[in-house]
Amino acid sequence: MSDHDHDDHPSHGAAYLRVFIALCVFTGISVAADLVHMESKILLGAIVLAVAVAKALCVMMFFMHLKFERAWKYLLLAPTIILALALPISLRPDIGETYYTQDVQQQRDYEEQQANKHDSGHH
Repeated sequence: MSDHDHDDHPSHGAAYLRVFIALCVFTGISVAADLVHMESKILLGAIVLAVAVAKALCVMMFFMHLKFERAWKYLLLAPTIILALALPISLRPDIGETYYTQDVQQQRDYEEQQANKHDSGHH
């Protein structure tokens, strides 16, 4: 293998430096968006989330070397995606619809006790 063969490959150090600079810029955008004190918290959340996704993609593609893998990596993600979707859907009836409601047995018992104390105090 000659020295010429090594020159054909791009420098990983330069690519990593570009990704590092991009991550710093993305972090700066996220901090600046938070410091601006936007009226719309939804817009602020969307900006911060978009920046976080961009940073995660940079890390995954370059530092985890997914950019250089073949398409089979998407097949490996299928079970993870299925589980990630199935978990909140399966927990929705138990937690999402009843857990945070104010109509719970303990609240009704407490209100009944308070009403009984109030009624017995006036007699």
